[in-house]
Parts: sequence; C-alpha cells; structure tokens
Amino acid sequence: MTVRDGRQVGVLLGSTTPPEQIAELAKSVENSGFGELWIPEDYFFLGGIAASAIALSATERIRVGIAVVSSMVRHPALLGMEIATLARAFPGRFAPGIGHGVPAWTAQMGLTVRSPMSALRETLTGVRDLLAGQTVTAEGKVHSFTDVTLTHPPADRVPIYTGVLGDKGIALTGELADGLVVSALAPAEYVAATRLKLDKAAAEAGRTERPELVVLSAVNVARDPAAAAQTREQIKPVLAFYLAATGPNPMLAAIGGNELLTDMIARGGPEVIEAEMPDEWVDAMSVTGTPEQADAGFGRFFDAGADKVIVVPIVESTSRESLAAIASLISDS
Repeated sequence: MTVRDGRQVGVLLGSTTPPEQIAELAKSVENSGFGELWIPEDYFFLGGIAASAIALSATERIRVGIAVVSSMVRHPALLGMEIATLARAFPGRFAPGIGHGVPAWTAQMGLTVRSPMSALRETLTGVRDLLAGQTVTAEGKVHSFTDVTLTHPPADRVPIYTGVLGDKGIALTGELADGLVVSALAPAEYVAATRLKLDKAAAEAGRTERPELVVLSAVNVARDPAAAAQTREQIKPVLAFYLAATGPNPMLAAIGGNELLTDMIARGGPEVIEAEMPDEWVDAMSVTGTPEQADAGFGRFFDAGADKVIVVPIVESTSRESLAAIASLISDS
C-alpha cells in the first residue's frame, strides 16, 4: 500500500519556521491535499500550543498535532487546560502529543527528573482524566494535583499521542495513549518491531482499539529527474548531523548500526559520519529521489504497520520542492 493507494500523508512543520509564516504554510499544506499538519515543540523554537492555534485558525479541515510536548515542561493541569481550549474551539481537529523531551533542553530549564517514565505516566493519566471532566487529586512522583477541575472540558474525546523510542515508553503508549508518533530517521524495521510491541501492550491492557502508528519520515524529493538524482547526497549531511547529536539509539539498532555509529562519532563526529555513512543507512532513514521513488519509500512504512506517514523536508533549501513533489502523489491518488 502506498500514497497512490489512498494512504494518508501529512507534513511536519519545521521548527525553524518563523511564527509569522505558520498561517501561510498551514494553508498551503491543506490546499495541497495533505491530511494532517504536525508541529514540533523543540525548545526553544516554536511553542507547540501557540503554533497549533495559529495553524488551526488558518485552516478549515486538516487535523493539527503536536510532536511532542515534554511531560516535564508543563504541569499536566496546565497542559490539560491548553488542550481543552483548542479542542473546544476546533472540535475533532487537534491531536496533542506528549513525550519525555530532549534531556539537554529540559536540563537547561532545571527540569531533569529521576523518573521520566513516571512523569510521562502521570501526565498522560492526569491530562486524560481532566479532559474527561473529572476532578483530579493525586500525589505523584513528579506531578501532584489537589482538586483540579477544568471549567471547559471538551465535549468529545481528544486523541492523545506519545513520542517515545524505548520499549518502556512503547508499552506505556499501548496501555494509555491513542497513538505513537515515531521519530524521523526510523527505518521500516524499527516501525515493524514497534507495531508489534504497541499492539501487544494494548492487548495486555485489555484495550479493544488498536493504537495508531504515525511515522515521521525525513524526505528530500524532486520532480525533475536531474534534481532528484542529487537528493540523496543533499540529505546525507543533515542525517549525519542528527546521528551525531542523538548517538546510538533504538532506531539505528534495528538495522544493526549502533556499533559503527559509535566508532564514527569517536573518530570525528558529523564529518566522519557523512563521509562513511553506508548507502543503506540513507535509504533506511530517509526517502529521496523522484515522486515515484518516494511513493515506494512510503510504501515500506505502510507495509511495516504505519497508519500514517508524516513527511519532514529536512533539507531546508529544497523543502518547498519536496512538498510539491509529494503533493503530486496525492493528486494522482
């Protein structure tokens, strides 16, 4: 199954997007036929709640999600209030995501905690209970509540997603959340394994609805064949930068790359990674080439169990062409 078979594709807004451009870009995404717009809350770039409000106000039909708010940055009572506000104003169109947050960023705010999993669990349960109209009193390891009730809870259930990588986070998602947003650079092998783990956790929790699996996909695509031939080399330095920043991780482990990555980082970081990165890494962690090649790349994610693919045009100089090229797949479907 591919985009041309009618599978839904969305767009992740770049975290470096100037706020004054959000409305225009959101309209363009909607008018191009994409089904969803996701907004990152990367500290200290765009505020996910504020940016979502701008995007929702500028559009009419697409769903807007946040990928993702840190469970340690906003107290769940405050986050629940913010979510309820947008869910009431734009029924059925808001999809908040909650995760741990990048440790270096949360440390800058003095928000490092001993148990990130406790913070995530307490945030998911607290927000969900508040959105359901309950009065919450709880003493947690990270977050506490005393008789907190939302004045304006949403009329309809709001889907809550997580953005996690490890097995414990995936298990918690299957137990408590409506879906999981898989980080960009994840190969299809990681997506397939995550699909199995997520479904198993949901079944063990006695849930009847299958959690949704939303995959972020790093893309660099062009309609012109000559330009498409350059897309693979153009994306390599960006992939190298992110790999150097994240280091060994569960996504790269899915294709057996962590040992080699560790060696590359020790010998020089991004420059060495870019120079020595195996071609199969580029193919596994990104979608490049022509629209037809991109369609096949997205098909690998859908075959692995993804419900939706959200494209991330991470090469800034070619981002608009990438979106136009992928939009051509949607118009052909």
